[in-house]
Amino acid sequence: MQSTASIFRQPIIWVAALGYFVDIYDLLLFSIIRIPSLTDLGIADLSEVGMLILNTQMFGLLLGGILWGVLGDKLGRTKVLFYSIALYSLGNIANGFVTNGTQYAWIRFFAGIGLAGELGAGITLVSELLPKEKRGIGTSLVAGVGLTGAVLAFFIAQWFDWRTCYFIGGGLGLLLLFVRLSVFESGLYKSLASNSKVSKGNFLMLFATKERFMRYLRSILIGLPTWFVVGILISFSPEFARQLGIVESIDPGIGIMVSYSAIAIGDVAIGLLSQRLKSRKHAMHVFYIITMIGMLVFFTASSALQLYISTGIMGFGTGFWAVFVTIGAENFGTNLRATAATSIPNMVRGSLNGITALFLALNAKITYVNAGIVTAAVVMLITYWAISGLQETFGRDLDFYEE
Repeated sequence: MQSTASIFRQPIIWVAALGYFVDIYDLLLFSIIRIPSLTDLGIADLSEVGMLILNTQMFGLLLGGILWGVLGDKLGRTKVLFYSIALYSLGNIANGFVTNGTQYAWIRFFAGIGLAGELGAGITLVSELLPKEKRGIGTSLVAGVGLTGAVLAFFIAQWFDWRTCYFIGGGLGLLLLFVRLSVFESGLYKSLASNSKVSKGNFLMLFATKERFMRYLRSILIGLPTWFVVGILISFSPEFARQLGIVESIDPGIGIMVSYSAIAIGDVAIGLLSQRLKSRKHAMHVFYIITMIGMLVFFTASSALQLYISTGIMGFGTGFWAVFVTIGAENFGTNLRATAATSIPNMVRGSLNGITALFLALNAKITYVNAGIVTAAVVMLITYWAISGLQETFGRDLDFYEE
């Protein structure tokens, strides 16, 4: 059995971590530079147009999650990493040349498709290459390092024009392509590829039986709090601050930087906690409670400092992304693992469209803050229902197929 120290010397860990680092930089960049970029383009309604562009990007992630997941099981995990990085890198470079909101939305859509392939394929590779007793540490390290990409995006946005920020993101992605050439395919996938009798990457198989569909659905829904916190509460924290009576100026970029710094720490912490508890589910429950405490502080904040503190608490609490994606990978056989592990996190990202629709519908009838509170309650109730029906996956042997 490999020691914990030897896990840190695995090249795949650091290559996957760097890939996720660039992925998060590009994924969160729009939320950070939404206001200056849309203002520069002469767009007046920063909130409505910003939400439209963000939802368009998330819809691209949803479609891309299915596309790259299927290709990951049909063609291999490493090929998906290469093609998806190329697409989102070129998309981000193109974003630096937009002249109106329509172009902005379309390019974020295609960039979103590209961004969808990085995390799932990387986590699948790490999960299949590391021993089952240590894979939680490996995947948490990938996420912990990768999520600091949001911190870099914040500082880059302070130093450079918004168009240059996109050029930098695209350039980082192209550099990453060369690093990816050193990644080898997992042995489990090689065995699968040589077996012509097993159906590979059949997305419809996820819906073939009620048991498998519910396993897939619950694996998606346990991740809902993450993008509700980032996509609604933090991205639109200036609007919430005004409704809460906070007179100080709120920069969503600072909120994202603070929250993602905390998320990075949380992702490492939950990996270690799940190893100690020998349970993914118990560790998730602890972090759900922390997330709800952060929400309580957010909705009762009376100053900018309290609001930023709440983003840190919520960030740490939603720092379960690596364990969440690992649960998705561990729940499915090798012939559907990339399909599931890549589509699951992107289904969660894409769910922001539905969460936003609920929030806006409630806001038409009640106050902005109360709409946020009710939406938060609905999200957490669905999340607890989902995790209650999932089996524990800690230490599960991944050498199996879905029939």
